[in-house]
Amino acid sequence: MPKKRLRNPEERTHGEPTSVLRRSLIGGIILAVLLAIAGLVAYLNRTDSPASAKPSPPSASGPESSPSPEAAGSKGVAVAAPPKTSDPIAFAKAATKVLWTYDTRAFSQAEHLAVLKRWMSGEKKYADWKSITDQVPSPVLWSRMHDNRQHASADIGEGHFPQAFKTALAQDPGAITEAYVYAVTVTGNQTLAWKGSGAGAEARSMTLAVQCRPHQNCALAAVLPNAAP
Repeated sequence: MPKKRLRNPEERTHGEPTSVLRRSLIGGIILAVLLAIAGLVAYLNRTDSPASAKPSPPSASGPESSPSPEAAGSKGVAVAAPPKTSDPIAFAKAATKVLWTYDTRAFSQAEHLAVLKRWMSGEKKYADWKSITDQVPSPVLWSRMHDNRQHASADIGEGHFPQAFKTALAQDPGAITEAYVYAVTVTGNQTLAWKGSGAGAEARSMTLAVQCRPHQNCALAAVLPNAAP
């Protein structure tokens, strides 16, 4: 059994809510097949908070704006490149591992975000980049974690389509054919370590929205605010 995670005082909380408009753009498409998933309505109706200290996300100019895996690997353990797969569950498991893994010793927050950007769907109508950046510590907190040499790794257990997704899809199989966005819940364990003897681990779960159009590799669309069983 994984030992109970020790709470690092420098560990972040999740990022601030984003606009109702942005949530509606991604959620409006997914809602047809995820209507019964708990928390989705709240996700679409979260209100704006005061401006945060986070910078604007990296430009959506494509992979060329991100450091190459080879260049990143020369500094430390790089964020993995997205797998070439049309299997939403396999992709979601790989994406979850990346989202639960970071190394503030070797990479800046901007570098980490730039490589995560490569996992995103290029269809702006469905891609909710803000839901991804909400999973990453703010620049100020990242700097403090760097001073503390904090890093995290992940062991992924299993991935599955939530029951509500399967039920809704069975009731209306054609609902998914506009965006081809699938809900996938992934479980696993995240392990943290920092300088000195600080360390800990906890079991986690996450529900992702993964876009897998026919004859195309899957891409990440969003992270939902609550894990669906």
